[in-house]
Amino acid sequence: MGSGQTVVVFGAYGHTGRFVVAELLERGYVPVLVGRDADRLRAFARTRPGLEARQASADDARSLDRALTGAEAVINCAGPFDATGGPVIEAALRAGIPYVDVAAEIEANLDTFAHYADRAREAGTLVLPAMAFYGGLGDLLATAAMGDWTTAEEVHIAYGLSSWHPTAGTLASGTVSSRRRGGRRLRYTGGRLRHHDDALPTLEWPFPAPLGPQPVIGEFTMADVVTVPSHLAVPEVRTYMSAVAAADLAAPDATTPTPVDDRGRSAQTFVVDVRVRSGDAERRAVASGQDIYAVSAPLAVEAVARILTGRTHRTTGVASAGALFDAPDFLRALPAQLKVEISS
Repeated sequence: MGSGQTVVVFGAYGHTGRFVVAELLERGYVPVLVGRDADRLRAFARTRPGLEARQASADDARSLDRALTGAEAVINCAGPFDATGGPVIEAALRAGIPYVDVAAEIEANLDTFAHYADRAREAGTLVLPAMAFYGGLGDLLATAAMGDWTTAEEVHIAYGLSSWHPTAGTLASGTVSSRRRGGRRLRYTGGRLRHHDDALPTLEWPFPAPLGPQPVIGEFTMADVVTVPSHLAVPEVRTYMSAVAAADLAAPDATTPTPVDDRGRSAQTFVVDVRVRSGDAERRAVASGQDIYAVSAPLAVEAVARILTGRTHRTTGVASAGALFDAPDFLRALPAQLKVEISS
């Protein structure tokens, strides 16, 4: 449990931020509510009596320094991370505390690895990007599936979502990523990221029961193409998205998630099917659960808990979830949120 340790949540009143705040409270931490919009921050703080709220913005370094004062760690839930990631990381480095974010933006995650690895080591602290459903979960599953393999030829990560009602933050982040890559697409092949303009194929993916075979969009590239190859020797990383979810995301009248239970989760369900191939051998890890945004909270908070208690493979620098933690043990720690099966 958190034993009363203070954790700043930047973007606390956002959709994912609210789940993170609730998860921190359940685990005995003291969240500090931080956000850019003073009115929204005050309104959210009224729903969480007793918690401190501190207004801060990414373009005001002094406000960020004040917001992080006295904190043990910071979780950044405020996208687009292209704008917030760097400034909040800089503030965490100045404060000497670990930084965790839930960024699914490929370019923002690449920036974190490229610009802050040396800085974080010099500051003696950890920076963990993409600790969420996209990027973090797939990386943990791929790492767990690898087992004792030191190399593999391919990693395939298929997302079977029953639907995708994207938040405003998801749509804004997608717009930023698309603009940064000039509207082109990305694939990870031959050991590096490459831009392309190819049409994305529709395939059938053999998801396990009860979901079963589903049409998916091939090369629907997600943050896993940054996290997985950051530490695993795999030259091909391919991600797939269920066709129904991809259509929801692209719909001009896309609707946001609707809560259906007392935790605020939507009815959306998911299966993440990860397959690692080496020659004729294949290993597999599968996770299933409810609400991709809600499940990002226990992933991020479990990461903070392990960092603050020293249960990591390293203590400084920038690292992905699979590089930083004992992947099977991490996944087993979330039985209430994730059903996980690993065959390696």
